[in-house]
Amino acid sequence: MVMTDDRHPARRPSGAAHGAKLPRSFYDRATLDVARDLIGKLLVHERRGVRTSGVIVEVEAYIGESDPACHAAPGPTPRNAPLYGLPGHAYVYLNYGIHCLVNVVTETAGSPAAVLIRALDPREGQQVMRTRRARSAPGRRPVSGRTLHDHELCRGPGNLTMAMGITLAENGLDLLGNRLFLEEGDAEARRLVWTPRIGIAVGTERLWRVHAAGHQAVSGTTKIAKNTKDLSM
Repeated sequence: MVMTDDRHPARRPSGAAHGAKLPRSFYDRATLDVARDLIGKLLVHERRGVRTSGVIVEVEAYIGESDPACHAAPGPTPRNAPLYGLPGHAYVYLNYGIHCLVNVVTETAGSPAAVLIRALDPREGQQVMRTRRARSAPGRRPVSGRTLHDHELCRGPGNLTMAMGITLAENGLDLLGNRLFLEEGDAEARRLVWTPRIGIAVGTERLWRVHAAGHQAVSGTTKIAKNTKDLSM
């Protein structure tokens, strides 16, 4: 099942200065609203004096203890503590002992929910991203033999964090700080598409993955096309 949404981000003029940092109130809302509005926003990471950034083009929502795919499903644990905290913080965890994945915490403290950032369209630091993606790491195949195109650098949540240099050290960071944060973006306005979440075994009936229609950096498009039918409106 695929649904489309004609609401899309506005474009910031090309060459404009960095956008305004997103306030706490942006995150302190219903998770699906935050997920929709994250498309077109700019994720920024400042690491050792190097700034990398990319426009968000694909996300997934995970909402509450009743969502079997959410880390809050078993209730509060030391690992999922950030999900129960204040909105507007990062929740970074290690997936299968290999990939760090970055989420933004949403809704009121005590209501565990977050949005996983799955893909970016790089804007700054592309060469640094290529260098990071070429490094070998346990369980990952290093990229070699060719140069990655910009749209490949942050396609998929594990590739995204590797390219952006986001690690478990960023878990729990306040996204209103100066290290990892989100700004208003400069994305080209695109139609939004809602689909089932991917890469999970439970909760797949929920249409809680949203992405910019037709963007090259979006991950998993072939799999979704085969397993869903179009309900475009």
